Amino acid sequence: MKRSLLFLISIFAIPSLAQQSITLQQCYQLANENYPLSKQTQLLKNQNELDKEIISKAKLPQLSFDAQATYQSDVIEFPLVMSGIEPLNKDQYRATLSVNQLIYNAGATDVTLNLKTTQNKTKQKQIEVILYQLKQKINQLYFSVLLAQETELLLKAKQAQLQAKLNEIKSAIKYGVVLPSSDKILEAELLKIKQQFAEIENNRVSLVSTLSSIIGEPLNASTLFETTLITCSYKPVLNRPELELFQLKKEEIETNEVLLTKLNAPKLLGFVNGGYGNPGLNILDNSFQTFYTVGFKLNWNVFDWNSNKKQRESLAINKAIIDTEAETFKLNTQAELKEQQTEIDKIEALINSDLEIINLRKEVLKSASSQLKNGVITSSAYITELTNLYEDENIMIRHKIQLQLAKANYNTIKGL
Repeated sequence: MKRSLLFLISIFAIPSLAQQSITLQQCYQLANENYPLSKQTQLLKNQNELDKEIISKAKLPQLSFDAQATYQSDVIEFPLVMSGIEPLNKDQYRATLSVNQLIYNAGATDVTLNLKTTQNKTKQKQIEVILYQLKQKINQLYFSVLLAQETELLLKAKQAQLQAKLNEIKSAIKYGVVLPSSDKILEAELLKIKQQFAEIENNRVSLVSTLSSIIGEPLNASTLFETTLITCSYKPVLNRPELELFQLKKEEIETNEVLLTKLNAPKLLGFVNGGYGNPGLNILDNSFQTFYTVGFKLNWNVFDWNSNKKQRESLAINKAIIDTEAETFKLNTQAELKEQQTEIDKIEALINSDLEIINLRKEVLKSASSQLKNGVITSSAYITELTNLYEDENIMIRHKIQLQLAKANYNTIKGL
């Protein structure tokens, strides 16, 4: 019964004891989902739907109501005596309801709808660009946390090695093989390691807190940051969202150019006006009357002092400016990639050198350990060799993390 109870407790306890872990790709995804600016994506979609609905209303009949009451200082009079025509009243009243229906505007409404859609895509892409630029900051924070994490593991290994050596030395002191004070030096070194643990932990907490605020996900000091082996493709092909943004800006300009040509085309409208007033359309009838008019109206701006043409020339200049911005961006990005690739090659060479140095340090420490055990050297000499090995291993870990960071930055610069 007790065994069954313990088994059930262990089953339910395992999930609660599971350690939270996170990857670099998850950090990218969470930042895209939770960063405050990402909320604008849906807002822009909603705004675009409203704008398109407003523009589409131009195809529907437009109703307007107008009412007025006036008093005139003079009116039309007929000089013929006994004509039987009463003079008009000086106070006049009129109320009209007008209906205008757009029949033809050379497709300007459809082009305006396309323009709004393109403008919305441009704004959406601008948000994507800003969110993408967070990736390098996330890279820096993530690999800094990873470095603290790996350094802590290495320090624990050093601590365990020192503790084992301390136990060994205490036994040797007991039998008079080494000097009685040899253990004190090792104990002091263990205390220094505790201080280093505290420093690493404080730094890690600060980094994790900053990263947590960017990705909008609660992280804590116990969160495990997974080590990911990052690979790079050194083909000079860019896939940055900025390039798509440049293209969208050009499409927006091109749509504006089309719209300008449509605005200069003639517009045909049909209209119906109905009203009630005194006088009506028959001004000889001095009474309140109903009336209506039906017809068509053509509007064509034949001459605009070349304003439309100059606007199109201005748009062409803007397009040329965007082309130069795109070329400059490509040039600078390719230069950044070459610089990052050089950094990767340099760090890989350093890691190869680190491995040779560490192998030599291990041989020296192995000899020093045997000498300390036999009382040939002091604990200080042993600690010196152990610290040398630890520092070189720490340097290699730093170089490995720097290599992964450089590769992650390379991929980010490239647009992967």
